[in-house]
Amino acid sequence: MCGAFLAIPTAGLGFFFSAFLTMIFWGIIAPDFGLETISYTKAMLITIAIWLVLAPLAGAVAARTIR
Repeated sequence: MCGAFLAIPTAGLGFFFSAFLTMIFWGIIAPDFGLETISYTKAMLITIAIWLVLAPLAGAVAARTIR
């Protein structure tokens, strides 16, 4: 029961950390491609877009693996 209670705060922290890493890595590789760096809010937007695409895929793989 405790694991379910902490799942949402853990996912939230994971999201903000993922956005931070997105911003950092974008800043590292952007100059190589002639792109501008992005702010933390844009990194959050990119991260949520990636999560919205990958979450259903991960769910489909997990459901297929269980069967």
